[in-house]
Amino acid sequence: MVFHKTFAIQSETHPTFDDVTDRVNAAVAQSGITNGICVVFSQHTTCSVLIQEQSDDVNFYGTQLVLQDMLNGLSKLFPTCETQGQYGHPGPLHIKIAKEDRDEEPWWSLNTDAHLRSVMLGRSESIPIVDGQLTLGEFGRIYFADFDQVRARERTVRVQIVGE
Repeated sequence: MVFHKTFAIQSETHPTFDDVTDRVNAAVAQSGITNGICVVFSQHTTCSVLIQEQSDDVNFYGTQLVLQDMLNGLSKLFPTCETQGQYGHPGPLHIKIAKEDRDEEPWWSLNTDAHLRSVMLGRSESIPIVDGQLTLGEFGRIYFADFDQVRARERTVRVQIVGE
């Protein structure tokens, strides 16, 4: 049996981490599948799905400190894109096509760091389902991360469950 569900997340103009564990658990319950695999996936190339421990402390943005620590480390590898030419991407052809075909503002393409962070962390997680429960461990939570800082927008989280 295969079950599919989507739900929306609203991003901000700074990196966001949404705990989607309860929504994924609800999808597992709705699916009726008791043994199988649950894939949580981002179709967005500047976003990731990850499993991490819940950190009880948060910063002023509401970001859990363990997730902020991860973001700080990623920022050392891929600094926030702040100016044209800081990275090779976006080039002039990309800017031209984005404007003509998608009516995008040129500065919306200054998100190369978000693309690289997403590739580094991956865009999906696969979680076994045993006896109708996700096997996340005692402290595991599922987070949808949006690293794009150039504009706020609605994102889609995809959940696909396969099993019996």
